[in-house]
Amino acid sequence: MRILFISDNFPPETNAPATRLYEHATRWVKAGHEVTVITCAPNFPEGKVFPGYRNRWYAVENWDGIRIVRVKSYITSNEGFLKRTLDYVSFMVSGFFVGLFQKKPDVIVATSPQFFAAVGGWALAAVRRKPFIFELRDLWPASIVAVGAMRESRTIRWLEKLELFLYRRASRVVAVTHAFKKDLMERGIEGDKIDVVLNGVDLSRYQPMAADESLLREHELQGKFVVGYLGTHGMAHALDKVLEAAEQLKHRDDIVFIFVGAGAAKTELVERAKAKGLSNVRFVPRQPKEAMPKYWSLCDLALIPLRDTPVFESVIPSKMFECMGMGIPVLMSIPEGEGTGILRESGAGVCVPPEDPVAMAAAIEGLKDNLEQRDELRRQGLAAAATYSRDHQAEKMLAAFGIVLKCGNKVKN
Repeated sequence: MRILFISDNFPPETNAPATRLYEHATRWVKAGHEVTVITCAPNFPEGKVFPGYRNRWYAVENWDGIRIVRVKSYITSNEGFLKRTLDYVSFMVSGFFVGLFQKKPDVIVATSPQFFAAVGGWALAAVRRKPFIFELRDLWPASIVAVGAMRESRTIRWLEKLELFLYRRASRVVAVTHAFKKDLMERGIEGDKIDVVLNGVDLSRYQPMAADESLLREHELQGKFVVGYLGTHGMAHALDKVLEAAEQLKHRDDIVFIFVGAGAAKTELVERAKAKGLSNVRFVPRQPKEAMPKYWSLCDLALIPLRDTPVFESVIPSKMFECMGMGIPVLMSIPEGEGTGILRESGAGVCVPPEDPVAMAAAIEGLKDNLEQRDELRRQGLAAAATYSRDHQAEKMLAAFGIVLKCGNKVKN
């Protein structure tokens, strides 16, 4: 099978869409399929092109058998709706035109969280008369309203119509949560064309390991109970509340918080921590993908927070599965939903209400002082990790592609 995949995120970016695509695609290649990914110059989340890359009109490289085609786009930081929209639209246009000249694919797949890439995928599939598959990673534009980036407006209503248009025109929709499938069905999308392929973990990379001694020394973490947040520092993650929890635990000189990553909220967080004199907080810049397991190894407890808004009830944070694979207990602070359900069922962590720094601080202190509980969470997380292996999830997504080809579906015009 020849798979043409359109995504504006791909390694060396380290966010969830980039990681998911890379880890799935490497497995498809090993299974004998041809995979071409159309993406842009790596720049997320700072909006700056990574060292060693240029924002060129056309560049080709190879990652573990995956053919990567990078196209030029308008690049900006993850700040400001209009600039980000221009970023998305420019990639949609350039990705579409470059896609016209790629080797004839069997299926064309495009992914959210922003669905202008999916618009380009649908248009390309229509022109090339191939099935269009929409990988749904985020209920956009609902999520941008949820984090306060935009208010309900005529523009949002227009975007919602475009969203539904794409779902209806797709030969198949691959959703990353069951809650997303339920939402689409409630809005009139037929359920028999929606597959659910959860996020997962590459167990060959994320496995138990001793804390990296050089990093412990570099960040002055020796002998500390390390509470870690690794990932995008965005508007959705309620990291300001994590700082408030850190402030409440200033009296515990044996507990330290480490933030690894970058994003729209990073500068404000650093400034706020300095203003509050939080000596128990460490900030580390965004790290390359291959370094992430070493930074996870520093953590005695992993934090997974999100804003307290209903749209995040349907979110399943992908870093939860990486923590399971490494045997790191999880403290989840997100709205009750599918994500909290998976964590509780697995026994890999505990949940506290979202945006509640008092409850978060109490849970952290309690876990620090209860080694027996942490050992049990670690054991259960490791046992659950196999259920969410990336091998299994990649096979499920490939099966969804196969259903489209077996049925002979073409893109719906």
